[in-house]
Amino acid sequence: MSQEQFNGHRILVVDDDLDILESMEIALSAMGAEVATASDGNTAVSMFNAHSPHAVVLDMMLPKRSGFLVLEKIQESNAPPPVIMITANQGRRHMQYALDLGVSDYLVKPVPLTRLVETLAQVLKLRGE
Repeated sequence: MSQEQFNGHRILVVDDDLDILESMEIALSAMGAEVATASDGNTAVSMFNAHSPHAVVLDMMLPKRSGFLVLEKIQESNAPPPVIMITANQGRRHMQYALDLGVSDYLVKPVPLTRLVETLAQVLKLRGE
């Protein structure tokens, strides 16, 4: 993993587990990303609108507004960025719903940081970012 792997990229990370949120923020910042964070769904929508991220890492189970409702708001934007949904929920129905809503990938917690970084790099590369 290159220290400059995400230089010039704005990434929004949304998770209500503050330890996970902080570890992702530290790791992605160390790789050059400009990271915005949110720990609930309403803040996630506000941060998305304020920062126009190139990619979003989104937890499914959030207080105040679920990850699915946040995803719907993101997908309503003019040019929605890739969204990687992370969740502890292993149900196929939830995964299918997330894919139907347009997530780029769906990862089940615990997600190794290296896997998340690889997935982010892949979706950004596919978008030509």
